[in-house]
Amino acid sequence: MQELTDKLQQTPVIYVTRDIERACALENTPNYYIISNFNESFKSVDNPNTLLIKEERQLDTWELLQHPKTKDFIKNLGSANLVVFKPTKQIERICTENNWNLLNPSAELSDKIEEKISQLDWLGDLKKYLPDYSVKLCKDVEWKEEKFILQFNRSHTGSGTMLIESNEQLEEIKNKFPEREARLAKYIEGPLFTNNNIVTKSKILIGNINYQITGLRPFTDLPFATIGNDWGWPHKYLSKEQFEQYKKIVTDIGEKLHKDGWKGLFGVDIVVEESTDKLYLVEINARQPASTTYESQLQKDSLTTFEAHLAGLLDIDLTNHELTEIKDGAQIISRITSQATHIASKTIEELKKEGFILTKYDNTKQGSDLLRIQINQSIMEGHDKFNGTGKKIKQLIA
Repeated sequence: MQELTDKLQQTPVIYVTRDIERACALENTPNYYIISNFNESFKSVDNPNTLLIKEERQLDTWELLQHPKTKDFIKNLGSANLVVFKPTKQIERICTENNWNLLNPSAELSDKIEEKISQLDWLGDLKKYLPDYSVKLCKDVEWKEEKFILQFNRSHTGSGTMLIESNEQLEEIKNKFPEREARLAKYIEGPLFTNNNIVTKSKILIGNINYQITGLRPFTDLPFATIGNDWGWPHKYLSKEQFEQYKKIVTDIGEKLHKDGWKGLFGVDIVVEESTDKLYLVEINARQPASTTYESQLQKDSLTTFEAHLAGLLDIDLTNHELTEIKDGAQIISRITSQATHIASKTIEELKKEGFILTKYDNTKQGSDLLRIQINQSIMEGHDKFNGTGKKIKQLIA
């Protein structure tokens, strides 16, 4: 994208991230820099535009920002316009202390939008898109012989979201967190979809809708953990009317974000109720969604999602641009579980022989990424149902 290339000549950008894969969607671009942890899968990107820091453990973004090598790298560039995966108040404080310009929207706005309780106030009239809900202290929640979703205010990748299926399960939560506030919602049975969108100064760019692969073993222990994306299956499942309704919900959210000063990427998760075909809003990700990089790599022509994200952060006019459409491709992530803390070398080699693109991670925390597997074709043939390619991956991982 020429406008972005021209802007980077005036405003160099440094992406600082724990996981380098999040930043690798704009390769070989002058004045675009990356600072991240060393990763064996990405050692080939070790060039003058990239600083890979190798320590005894993987450093979080705020720790990378405080590392002496980071400070020297930025000082030698003579310019510091930074981008991170998700802003936090701690990251903002470090940038302020070092006189670095953080391009991301504020952490305060991001938290207000993402947190499950405060989000309700922020949504205003847009709450009409949500499933039926209420907010109560856990001690006041009653079992009504019908399963439901319980979410604490802070929930990320499914860790704070629970499907309550019995009074015994509910009582356990009430006894453990009696005074904790929770959002309760009707459980909607059906497939979950997501897309990556961009707020720019001139328009809202609507991203490609993909099926969100969620909670499948052996890839995760958590029933609501996102473990992958499939860009092919939605085109077989969703009707034209559902595509349009999805885009209407996203546009309404994007316009409200723009009004509140948001720039760049945001993700929207929507579930389709199998019994009624109705669409419900279930989550807004006020940050760069994790699927951005691979989606951008699948977009071979014209404007990619990641390019549009940077363009939005840099106030580039995208009036005459649209995101490149993609209708195939998938990725799935194997996370650290109670049964799996590493991926065997033999499994890695077998997956490579099958032609999959692999990214191996050195994480140690429960629920974090172990291996990302990518392919330019669909791996799903139904809701929670793998096709032949997906079954091959599952067989090798198991």
